[in-house]
Amino acid sequence: MNPILIQTCLIGGTGLICGAILAIAARVLAVHEDPRVERVTALLPGMNCGGCGFAGCAGYAEAVVLHGKPVDLCQPGGTKVAVEVAQFMGVTHTIRERHVALVRCQGDSDHARTRSLYNGIANCTAMEQVGGNKACRYGCLGLGSCSRACPAGAIEIRRGLAIVHPDLCIGCGLCVTTCPRRLIMMAPESRYIHILCMSQDRGPDVKKVCTVGCIACTICFKTVAGAGIKMEGHLAVVDYSVPLENEAIIAKCPQHSIVNRTGRRESAT
Repeated sequence: MNPILIQTCLIGGTGLICGAILAIAARVLAVHEDPRVERVTALLPGMNCGGCGFAGCAGYAEAVVLHGKPVDLCQPGGTKVAVEVAQFMGVTHTIRERHVALVRCQGDSDHARTRSLYNGIANCTAMEQVGGNKACRYGCLGLGSCSRACPAGAIEIRRGLAIVHPDLCIGCGLCVTTCPRRLIMMAPESRYIHILCMSQDRGPDVKKVCTVGCIACTICFKTVAGAGIKMEGHLAVVDYSVPLENEAIIAKCPQHSIVNRTGRRESAT
């Protein structure tokens, strides 16, 4: 017999056998996805930011459908998406207050003293490894790692300081995990009194490096009798679990570390 014909038959036969095995395996081992997962995924905004704690919108949809996770974990989608998913799944949901990124620092180039010039990788983590360029070891590094991580373009760098635009913030929290100094937090949008400083240095030392840093004078703490403000070492901190509406502390702060800054969208009523 023709050896070429024999080789052709062997190769062709092997291919047919392998194809049959793969077809059988595909049928036996096939994973049948619940069609509701695809539907819930379609209801989500598709930003795949991971702010819900799952690997993208598809991962969150699967967790909702197959594992009964809450339907209101999508910050970018907000109440509208939560209601739509809840209605589709036939479950009830709680309305969570929108949270907005807050940079707890005001130490821009006009207020924070510079100790050195940095000429390295334009990345906050890289700069942190050499101690930063500002004299304050707690202040914003200002190289924009949080801005680049933000999928909504809600953060800009202005005079070496990260500035959040509440109208654009989708509450994903990626900036929180990106900042090597943990200066960013997610604050309830209804809260408007904030202490923008994270320094744990003593008052005299803070004054040497920043004109708007908290000096732990405790004036704000005493003014509100500890209701809404607590002292953590040498730093006054807002307790967001307690209502705080005494605006007198803003004017009384000698360092102007306390600000009135709403997180609500301008269109909100």
